[in-house]
Amino acid sequence: MGLLSIIRKIKRNEKEMRILMVGLDNSGKTTIVLKINGEDISIISPTLGFNIKTIKYQKYSLNIWDVGGQKTIRSYWRNYFEQTDGLVWVVDSSDVRRLDDCRMELGNLLKEERLSGASLLILANKQDIQGSLKPKEIAMILNLDGMDKSRHWNIVGCSAYTGEGLFQGFDWVIQDIASRIYVVD
Repeated sequence: MGLLSIIRKIKRNEKEMRILMVGLDNSGKTTIVLKINGEDISIISPTLGFNIKTIKYQKYSLNIWDVGGQKTIRSYWRNYFEQTDGLVWVVDSSDVRRLDDCRMELGNLLKEERLSGASLLILANKQDIQGSLKPKEIAMILNLDGMDKSRHWNIVGCSAYTGEGLFQGFDWVIQDIASRIYVVD
């Protein structure tokens, strides 16, 4: 039995999932992780590397890798791709001028071989801000319909601040991952 199959077996028994949270800086990734875990979101500073948080969610243990999105550290994202079950791409729906940059970075990520099997959840964050684009508009700008047809994806409007839409999004991605890697009981 190879090391990889031993790791898979352990992972299966513990119902663990590895989630990679990425997106441009200031999109709300850290706030989302803290909000889902019921933690204080009043003081958050930019993530200059990464944070790992293990959260019990339903009957699963989620290892969430929250990776900083500043331009200077995006080239390091690839160091976190290994064994990723789910990719959560966070978009600041109110930052219209950076959506092209957002589309380009997401496009680069989706070309990565090591992420090819990962479920993709796009969180259109900051829906509580006046003038923010709706998930349908974000989907068009990001050209989600032009994606590889074999990729499982969903886009959900949310607010990291109010919590609206977060659990709906995470429920989908957890369910999608579970249907691929676990025998759903």
